[in-house]
Amino acid sequence: MRLVVKRFKELSVDELYEILQVRFAVFIVEQECIYQEVDGKDQYSYHVFLRDDTGIKAYLRVVDKGISHEEVSIGRVLTTKRGIGLGKRILSEGIKVARGRMNADRIIIEAQSYAKEYYEKAGFKQVSEEFIEDGIPHIKMVLEV
Repeated sequence: MRLVVKRFKELSVDELYEILQVRFAVFIVEQECIYQEVDGKDQYSYHVFLRDDTGIKAYLRVVDKGISHEEVSIGRVLTTKRGIGLGKRILSEGIKVARGRMNADRIIIEAQSYAKEYYEKAGFKQVSEEFIEDGIPHIKMVLEV
């Protein structure tokens, strides 16, 4: 499994296409959630993904301060193969990018509520009541780094 970390402008057309393809497959098709996936934040993000010879297996983006939130944020966290530790690894890599390349001292995430424990294991703490976004329950969480 190879780790790739790139700013938007560094992505090849094929990489961008594959990223959008896996995000659509997970967030729109699998979760049956119709929403505006292409949201204008990708251009202000690091794209972090794990891939093998068959394609992307885990992905997230780390969004610049002031775009989604006042602080650096992580979003679009996904794995295409579950139960083998890719989620933990990709989140850890995203946190490293936020710290090392973006000098983040706090990281914000708007997590789907069912994934609260997953993010808590990485040190995130819930800081909001549950809210609905795109028809799915979410909570805001923060990691102090």
